[in-house]
Amino acid sequence: MKYAIKIHKISTVDELENSWNIEDYKELLERFELPGTETTDLKELRELLYMAITDKEPSEAAAIVLDYKLSNELNEGQIDSVSHEMLVDKISEEYPRIELHQTLFNVNQLLYKAFNGKFPNAKATIVDFEITPKANAEKNITKEIALKCFAKNLDSHNVIIRLFGHQLDADEPFEEANDVIWGLQKNGDSYRLITSEYFMSKEEFLSPEFEAKIDFFEEEA
Repeated sequence: MKYAIKIHKISTVDELENSWNIEDYKELLERFELPGTETTDLKELRELLYMAITDKEPSEAAAIVLDYKLSNELNEGQIDSVSHEMLVDKISEEYPRIELHQTLFNVNQLLYKAFNGKFPNAKATIVDFEITPKANAEKNITKEIALKCFAKNLDSHNVIIRLFGHQLDADEPFEEANDVIWGLQKNGDSYRLITSEYFMSKEEFLSPEFEAKIDFFEEEA
């Protein structure tokens, strides 16, 4: 299948919009022993949470936020381990379970800003683009389609190309695409793709306009 892609904008950000809401902040304030906050102003709640967070040691604060966001995915020992590792490593890029990367990014960046840089500063990449199916190509643009197309327009040293060569070549299913791409939003004829800078950095894109021919894995009969 063949697609034509036109990139309008590539942005590098250190925070994702709407990653935390009022309910998140209030629950975290409870857990950081600052309950009963009446305000519903998002900015004010955030500032109160920053103050509550910095009353704890960094690893202790990390464990509290991780427990809130990932207690269904990680056990107590894993949370304790991650809470210490993320002080020295970009855990949202290095953790072996890719499906947790986005949540780990959001946790990391909350702590990074609260502690004014004591945690590593991870980044995300946002790509605004148009994609046009050619001939009989699938018109329902999935994360797999978008990722396979963009991989054709990335520097050969890119992490996706190095890690997922068999999937990109359609020798294996590409289930990981759903976790590598954190979000794929459609707005009219345009799309917005969100992923980690680890997987796609602004500097790795080769051209603002390109065509990509991709294939899909097929089970042998």
